[in-house]
Amino acid sequence: MLVVAFVLLADVLIVVPSIARYRADFLLERLRQAQIAALVQLASETGVTPALEAELLANAEVYNIVLRRDDIRELVLSSPVPAPVHADYDLRLAGPWQLIRDAVATLVDPENRVVRVIGSPVQEGGQLIEVTMQTEPLRRAMLQYGSRIVIFSALISAVMAVLLFLVVQRLIVVPIRRVVLHMNAFADAPEDARSLIRPSARVEELRQAEEVLASMQTQLAGALRQRERLAQLGGAVAKISHDLRNILTTAQLFADRIEGSADPAVARAAPKLVGSISRAVSLCEATLAFGKAEEPPPRLTRFALAALVGEVAEGEGLDSPDSGAAHDPVTCLIDIAPNLWVRADREQLYRVLSNLLRNARQAIAATGQPGVIEVSAGEDEGGWWIRVGDTGPGLPARAREHLFAAFQGGARKGGTGLGLAISAELVRGHGGRLELLRSDGEGTEFLIHLPKGAIRTEEREG
Repeated sequence: MLVVAFVLLADVLIVVPSIARYRADFLLERLRQAQIAALVQLASETGVTPALEAELLANAEVYNIVLRRDDIRELVLSSPVPAPVHADYDLRLAGPWQLIRDAVATLVDPENRVVRVIGSPVQEGGQLIEVTMQTEPLRRAMLQYGSRIVIFSALISAVMAVLLFLVVQRLIVVPIRRVVLHMNAFADAPEDARSLIRPSARVEELRQAEEVLASMQTQLAGALRQRERLAQLGGAVAKISHDLRNILTTAQLFADRIEGSADPAVARAAPKLVGSISRAVSLCEATLAFGKAEEPPPRLTRFALAALVGEVAEGEGLDSPDSGAAHDPVTCLIDIAPNLWVRADREQLYRVLSNLLRNARQAIAATGQPGVIEVSAGEDEGGWWIRVGDTGPGLPARAREHLFAAFQGGARKGGTGLGLAISAELVRGHGGRLELLRSDGEGTEFLIHLPKGAIRTEEREG
């Protein structure tokens, strides 16, 4: 309908000037016929008979003919005028807009008027020629011509409308329907690769839309596949954690008996062994709870941070510079005040620091060169901060893009990328954040922010 409306509007802009041009040609033809009749009168030495004069005026369809030659205005042929002259039309001075205006006025006026038409004679037959005539023959001829033009324009409009409709269907409607079909097919079976759209639209905007849709479908399909794998992996981990928890519980019973050993070395190692086994049991229970989407919130306690970091470093087999051990090329420097106490979930923060220190140690060990891991911490009005830095080779660009995404941020061969993802989630559970400060050829630095009073949960003195 819009196509038809616009085509009809174009027809109006064409038909109206055409009718105006036809009216001007009609009047010029009357002037030429009147000039021929006047020449017949002027060529006769004695003048034409009244009967011939009436016949000449009838053939020219005018009442009077006035010719000006040599600055003399002469009434050449005349007959009675049935009514006063209604309007004068001087074709010598009429422009396009005036012709259109006079044509519209003639069409909308149904009365048969008497008008005077003025023009220039052809073949330099004088200075001026004017005639008086009726408007009814002119209006009738204009209506007939306009009807033919309208019918012809309507046919052209219909053909153009059909062609434009087919073009719009081909270039716009069909590609849009194709996009909708692909969206529905993808919604029904996102794992089916055949439902992914392949951009083919010829219109640039539609092609861009198809490319964006194809990219979105590819990313979403990958995310769904990864989610399915994570669900399968979660089920397997839950089963393994269940069995491992039972095994560790048994080991914990034997470790409790070792604490009563008379051997001093065994007595010193027994508490660490019991603590490690207890922590492994807690991790298995947390894994089972996570698999059921029942991860408990952090239980906040107050404890000395330096002691926890030292315990993590010892558990990861890291030596301090003053320990005297020279067999390990990776040393750990802890720059934390002994009286710095933080409020957090001790076990969860242990896991976060353990992941960071383990990654740093593995990064340095992969180079085959000695290196240092530095852990520092501090406190301000908003909360606590813990910085973990190393002198390793830095993270690759691909790992930095998806650093805290599971199975995507692994920096070493064989790594799953779960460590940093779990660490970031644990820190967010405290209301804080884990961020990468820098990673370049000189090393990598992570920063942990723990807010003060960000969450309310059970708190006990440690």
